[in-house]
Amino acid sequence: MKGRRTKRRPPKPKSGRASDFYSRRAKKERFPARSVYKLKEIQAKFKLIKKKDRVLDLGCRPGSWLIFAAGEAGPAGKVVGVDLHPLSIALPPNAEFVQADMLSLSDPDYARMGGAFDVVLSDAAPATTGVKTADAARSYALCEAALSIAGDVLREGGSMACKIFVGEEFSHFNDLMKQRFKRFKIFKPQSCRKASREIYVIGSGYRTR
Repeated sequence: MKGRRTKRRPPKPKSGRASDFYSRRAKKERFPARSVYKLKEIQAKFKLIKKKDRVLDLGCRPGSWLIFAAGEAGPAGKVVGVDLHPLSIALPPNAEFVQADMLSLSDPDYARMGGAFDVVLSDAAPATTGVKTADAARSYALCEAALSIAGDVLREGGSMACKIFVGEEFSHFNDLMKQRFKRFKIFKPQSCRKASREIYVIGSGYRTR
C-alpha cells in the first residue's frame, strides 16, 4: 500500500510579510490603514464600545479607528475624531471630525463635540526621532494628555484604550490609569509589528471621583 501523502504546512510569514498581509487586508476591506486590526482585537477582547455609545477618537488620522468605532457604536451612537492634520476619507453618518491639537483641547471644544463620552480612544503617536528614550517620553506626553482629556469628558464607568511606547515612563502611566479605572489591562495586539515597542493600556470602570 502506498503511504498517505501529508500536506505540508505553509511557512509562517516573516514579520515584514505579516505587515504586508494586514496592509493588503485593510485595502481589501476598505480601511485607510492596517491599524484598524489593532482596535478590532482590542474590541474583541475587552468589548469597550457598545451600541449607542459616544466615542472620542484622539489622534484619529488616517481614520481606520474612526470608521470601525462608528460601526461598533451603531447608527444611534456617535464617534468624534480629533487630529492635528486633516482627514481625506468619507465619514460614516454617525461620525464627525474635528481638526485640532489634542494637547490644547478645552471646555468650549468639548461643548461643540456634544458633551460627555462613554469611551476615549487614543492611537496617537509622536513624531519619532529614532532615539528610543526620547520617543517613549513623547509618547508618554500624549498618553498623559489623553488621560487628562478623559478626566474632562469620560462618564462614570466609561472606558479608555491608549497606545504608549514602552519606556521609563511606562510604569508611571500604568499607575495613573489604575488610580482612575476600576479595571486595568496591558495588551499587545497580534497585528502590531513584531519590532514595535508600542503597547496598549486598557481601562474600564472609570471613576469620576
